[in-house]
Amino acid sequence: MSIAARCMMVLLLVVLPAALARAQEPAPVTDADRAAAFPDVGGHPAHDRAINYFVLFDQLEWQSVDGGDSGAWDTKGWIGGDRDRFWFRTEGDVRDARFVATQTHVLVGRAIARWWDIVAGVRQDVRPGPAQTWAAVGIQGLAPYWFDVQATAYIGASGRTHFRVETEYDLLVTNRLVIQPLLETEIYGKDDPEHRFGAGLATVDLGLRLRYEIRREFAPYIGLVWSGKFFGTADQAEAAGETPPGTRLSIGLRTWF
Repeated sequence: MSIAARCMMVLLLVVLPAALARAQEPAPVTDADRAAAFPDVGGHPAHDRAINYFVLFDQLEWQSVDGGDSGAWDTKGWIGGDRDRFWFRTEGDVRDARFVATQTHVLVGRAIARWWDIVAGVRQDVRPGPAQTWAAVGIQGLAPYWFDVQATAYIGASGRTHFRVETEYDLLVTNRLVIQPLLETEIYGKDDPEHRFGAGLATVDLGLRLRYEIRREFAPYIGLVWSGKFFGTADQAEAAGETPPGTRLSIGLRTWF
């Protein structure tokens, strides 16, 4: 065997396996490597401990009522963490520069599932009739197929009870054009002549609004709203000389921050 062949054999049997073994050994980790892999994030807090807030003006609108003008608003919001939050809701109507109906909720809420919160607190009514206060407990969240549901039960003075359900849905026509149907129903446990509500199904509101999201948080809209009163509530409204509002045009703005 020639000298060249012997050198090749040594290379294959001794040198090459040793080189491959050294190549498979992990490189030592230096302090610079650790600093590059785990940079300083500036002490950011964990997400579940952060305090956040959200305010939604779902309806800020003008409506045509009985040949005149009316204003309406529906606003809600919260402040708190991922699980525990303080909620507020306020809504009402204005006609001829007078408040026709106003409601304000102050609630404490806790997340009980991925998309659901249970809430409890108080509701204050200023109109119609004398001011009254209700204790409130309810559930709110996203039902299957992305229906936004808000169901609340109330108990007031003299054992008065009240149940209210509101649901709405966002149907995307395009990426920015959205149709929002809305259904709101109120049921009372007993007659309340002072505030002109009868026992049973009292009111039903249906709305259909078409909005254009110039920005996600800024969307003007136009829509149609129908309101109906039933059974004892309709009888008391007729006795008081109230004209059923029926169907009306609405123009408004939906915004949030």
